[in-house]
Amino acid sequence: MANPPTHVVPMGPPPSTTVTAKAQEPWVENLSLNLMCRECKEDPPNIVEDFSAGDTICGSCGLVLGDRIVDTRSEWRTFTNDDQNNDDPSRVGDGANPLLNGAQLQTDIAFVSGASAKSRDLSRAQNKATHDKSTKTLLAAYKEIGSLCDGIGIPKNVSDTAKHLFKITIDENAFRGKSQDTVIAGCIFIACRQCKVPRTFREIFDLTKVSKPEIGRVFKALEKFFNGRNEKTNAAIVQAGGIPDPHGSGFNATVESTTPKDLCLRFCSQLNLSQKCTTLSQDIAIRAESTGDLAGRSPISTAAACIYMASYLAGEGRSAKDVSIVAGVSDGTIRNAYKLMLPNKERLVKPEWVADGRADFQRLPLA
Repeated sequence: MANPPTHVVPMGPPPSTTVTAKAQEPWVENLSLNLMCRECKEDPPNIVEDFSAGDTICGSCGLVLGDRIVDTRSEWRTFTNDDQNNDDPSRVGDGANPLLNGAQLQTDIAFVSGASAKSRDLSRAQNKATHDKSTKTLLAAYKEIGSLCDGIGIPKNVSDTAKHLFKITIDENAFRGKSQDTVIAGCIFIACRQCKVPRTFREIFDLTKVSKPEIGRVFKALEKFFNGRNEKTNAAIVQAGGIPDPHGSGFNATVESTTPKDLCLRFCSQLNLSQKCTTLSQDIAIRAESTGDLAGRSPISTAAACIYMASYLAGEGRSAKDVSIVAGVSDGTIRNAYKLMLPNKERLVKPEWVADGRADFQRLPLA
């Protein structure tokens, strides 16, 4: 008689315990998984991605392992000057420009020299059908803002901010009847303040040829317009149950005025003064503003007088005439402000500057 089959009981925890332990383990992605050809089973696998067909293929046997793959390679770059035969290898158009209106997605009928008359007529008809006067006006204004900012070395972020401010005024028809040059000058002035690259009314006047009184008037009007716009936006946010941004929308015209300290850095750079002299002039400007020694003076006059004093204290003396050329004020104005500062020189200069020899009162010229 045959013996009954023997049942072997596996060692270890009961099955219920094992299942419970596996269920409690968190899921972790297995990074050791590799795509392998099920026919060749080569290790490492010889996998080829055919982006033109959108397939993943085994390079050894040719078996298609996957389809509809996404081409993650970079696009062709377009160089207009090299595109002699109208053969653009790029498969996409330009990115959407937030400074323009509309979806900016359209089809253009190209026309090249030597083409048929019918192609020329189709191109003309398409241009007339898609002609947008508002976009053309914005592009002309943006071109002018860009050229003006590049002319005096204003950074690109200031130029983009000025363009955005100008677009807001155009979209809301806030300054209809005003000269476009005047509005552009005001937008550039506000953009310089917002981006911490202050420019004076005189510099904007020299740049745009818009008179200083007119720039001042349009600045006040723009300030009122943007502040009112921000108040409406904040009120709508509060009404919807949200919390408005305490720093504003980023396009608030009410920003701090230009201070002498802000102007010292740029003027000292144009005068080729050292970093030590620049820091000293900024420190003097801060103290002169806090003590009120030059109360009533414009920021430009105060900055020029502080630079004039700091240059002699640091042993890099610049004449009042040299400073006046850079600052745009008369040398007499600089000397008069310096006369008011000279009796209070101990109060305007930190004692440690004199103690370590970085500043010497003996170098100061007499008033």
